[in-house]
Amino acid sequence: MTIAPSLKAFLDTIAVSEGTSREDITQNDGYDVIVTGEVEGSNGCLMRHEEIFTDYSDHPFASGRPAVLVREGPPPLYSTASGRYQLEFRWWPAYKTMLHLPDFTPQSQDAVAIEQMKERGAVALIAAGDIQGAITACASIWASFPGNDYGQGGNTMGALLEQYQTFVNG
Repeated sequence: MTIAPSLKAFLDTIAVSEGTSREDITQNDGYDVIVTGEVEGSNGCLMRHEEIFTDYSDHPFASGRPAVLVREGPPPLYSTASGRYQLEFRWWPAYKTMLHLPDFTPQSQDAVAIEQMKERGAVALIAAGDIQGAITACASIWASFPGNDYGQGGNTMGALLEQYQTFVNG
């Protein structure tokens, strides 16, 4: 699948925003990152829990692995987000079937992210040069985007637009 440069820049922006492509332990530009949470260290302080996967045959949580505790809460927040775009397992089976995906490789992860963006009209917005509109349209997908309702904070619109410009001009 050939991806237009503007769409590739947007995918790269998502990966930076979600923190996957810049994760210290990634061996594959974020395509191998499992959701990180905070765990209590031996000194009683919260520290990040980092993990990657190497088997791309299916979503890392497809075999029944329990969700990761991301935040103790209240209420506690559990997640199965995996890969470069932090796709929750609950969405994976439907996209896998709809898009006829054989695995959870980088190509399959890109295909799902692009399909999610299409469903919200973001691909057309990107093609028209409305990156801010595309980010807003995708806020319900990615917790790191401004305007999301995940309660996890997020990046500013300005920071994401700047990051996108870096990639598109790159």
